[in-house]
Amino acid sequence: MGELQSVRAAREFARALLREWELSGLHGAVVLCVSELATNALLHGAPPDDGFWLRAGYDGAVLRVEVRDGGAGVPCVGEGVSDESGRGLMLVAASSDAWGVDRDPDGSGSGKAVWCEWKVP
Repeated sequence: MGELQSVRAAREFARALLREWELSGLHGAVVLCVSELATNALLHGAPPDDGFWLRAGYDGAVLRVEVRDGGAGVPCVGEGVSDESGRGLMLVAASSDAWGVDRDPDGSGSGKAVWCEWKVP
């Protein structure tokens, strides 16, 4: 997935999983975070023409979403709305119960996974 249309496809994938897992109460937060993480991967993380991977899991207690790309940089949260960058991750931090970055998630020596989680009551 290397094009901006991929962000729309990622949101649709998240919506479909939320329906399947009967987690409609998390719809707004999850779709927002997927959109932000996918957009960041395309614009700031993934090498050109490399794209990103979206992965989601639900174990009955925690919903986890992660977006992987081949980029080396580590994203950071902005300090405020006037910052040039990091505002999307401010939304991710505010909309999820936890978030973070895993470097080299697949053991290939490069890339990262930016993830967020929600506790499901």
